[in-house]
Amino acid sequence: MKDFAIISKAIEDKTIVWFETNNKYSILEQRAAKIVEQLSNDKAVEVIADEVANDLNVPFEKAIDFVIKLNKDLYKPNLKKEVNLTDDYRDLVKPQEFDYVKHYQINNLTLTSYFKTEKELDLIHPKFEHLEVNTSNSSDVVFEVFSQHNYTFLFVDKKFIGAWGTKDIHYFQGKFLMELIQKIHQKNEDEWLGVFHASALTNGKKSILFLGDSGNGKSTSLALLQANGFTCLADDFVPVDARNKEVFAFPAAISIKKNSLPILAPFYPELESIKEYSLKVSNKIVRYLKPNNSDYSLHLPCNDLVFIKYEQGVELDFNPISKLEAFQQLIPDSWLSPKKENAQLFLDWFATTNCYELTYSDNEKMINQVRNLFDDEL
Repeated sequence: MKDFAIISKAIEDKTIVWFETNNKYSILEQRAAKIVEQLSNDKAVEVIADEVANDLNVPFEKAIDFVIKLNKDLYKPNLKKEVNLTDDYRDLVKPQEFDYVKHYQINNLTLTSYFKTEKELDLIHPKFEHLEVNTSNSSDVVFEVFSQHNYTFLFVDKKFIGAWGTKDIHYFQGKFLMELIQKIHQKNEDEWLGVFHASALTNGKKSILFLGDSGNGKSTSLALLQANGFTCLADDFVPVDARNKEVFAFPAAISIKKNSLPILAPFYPELESIKEYSLKVSNKIVRYLKPNNSDYSLHLPCNDLVFIKYEQGVELDFNPISKLEAFQQLIPDSWLSPKKENAQLFLDWFATTNCYELTYSDNEKMINQVRNLFDDEL
């Protein structure tokens, strides 16, 4: 038997298949999905090809080439190269002193982060500056960040977590945030279903995820909505747990781009004087807006995914969209658990969600539409 698993889920007229070897999701035609299942059960390639040739009335040689290619393409292992730090790590000397020490209060959790230079500080601190406190209390968790040998290193409570080169610095940021949500919510990494590049909003009873390409207006829409009676659960980094499939609060600030200032300044006059940050990783200039949530233990169900976009000339266009279309947009920017059980839970959860597309230029109409969506219990 093969030493890996697949999980499949029929969605609309196709099948989504998850491959354990590379934690990859693929949308397949029903016939291709059946072949993949047969391959996973160690059915002989020749037998499968013979069935395909008969079912589709194609030459056997063409059928077997197709089955072999499908097997090769979809079952190839994850070849992502791991950084080998053996030689560098031997010579690693942790700094005795750090230039920056920041204390953050998140609910009852006191966190201390040490940054060796301003370069490392700016990778993390701006998103959490609103949580900074001056404290002499003992810390519940300690993060240490420093660069050496052209790598950025992360230690948590003196445990080495990893190191990332300059080109992979966004992976460092993601890992820092992943370690942080584990500490905030007391959950191990394998207890999370996934983390989504989205904005999450709540009315206190349930949550909605807003998704879309960078620049479409997710964070701007979130800021407008939290100024109109809703609560921000998370922005950019939205964790969903495996046990209850609920969205959990995350305390990062809302990133606001310069072109959104005229829209948001009437609601948030403080944005005019907030410091700007240049994000070299994404080549953006942003300001960070404090979320209106004060309880970061919140976790709420989510049954609605809204792909949102600000577009001049479109007052409001709100419609359901294909789940398959939504899935293709959801997956690329998401971290999804490689654990088999969690992959099944993720597909089951996604199959029950409602998927919509909301395009707007009229802020009031957008806010009213979201309000109606929250009020809709169907």
